[in-house]
Amino acid sequence: MTTVRPPSALRDFYENPAVPVASGDARSRRQARMLADALRGRTGAIVLDVGCGDGTAAAVAARLLPAHRIIGVDWSQDALRRAAPRIGTVVRGELGDGGLPFADGAADAVLFSEVVEHLVDPDSALDELRRVLAPGGHLMLSTPNLAAWYNRALLLAGVQPVFSEVSLRGIHGRPGSEVVGHLRLYTARALREFLTASGFGIVRVAGAPFHGVPPALRPLDRLACAVPSAASILLVHARRTR
Repeated sequence: MTTVRPPSALRDFYENPAVPVASGDARSRRQARMLADALRGRTGAIVLDVGCGDGTAAAVAARLLPAHRIIGVDWSQDALRRAAPRIGTVVRGELGDGGLPFADGAADAVLFSEVVEHLVDPDSALDELRRVLAPGGHLMLSTPNLAAWYNRALLLAGVQPVFSEVSLRGIHGRPGSEVVGHLRLYTARALREFLTASGFGIVRVAGAPFHGVPPALRPLDRLACAVPSAASILLVHARRTR
């Protein structure tokens, strides 16, 4: 889930096996297809799944990337233990001091799935991802959308948006039943500007549904993906530009 060494309270939180470390299959499949399209015509690419969690997303991507090597990276030892059977190659690494255990420009692509919203220092994290990517390398980032269609309505009603959290101990003032440690949330516009300022060029922004949406609302959630700025999950394909 997270690759930056957090304060002690957050370290304990992320090492708790009861904390979810995987996101929905629909998001994983859409992101994997975007990466497969980006690497079309190539073989032997090195793909780092940074913040691999339990390896679910990497396992989905591997089915579409048989000619490439995927390496799972996470700070949490418990997450790596669960990811190893799915990915094969896993490495403990952090985005904080000391950096990831890879040389400059070692990776052709980075999967960064549902991680940036957990980070205390996302600026340094993006710097480190840019360092390990080769020039022109692909960054596939996904994160919950603060401006998801239902969050807009919830805010108008004075309700805390879905995905946002005010405590690590319980749910307060918002729908949902799981505490997952979100520290930051992004709109599509903010994410574009943030990535551009961090040395990445935006190739595409897409949307994905959220597995936690009530069944009756899922058709609407899938329709919202046609307008990424209102989708539940933001998927961004960016490339290293400097």
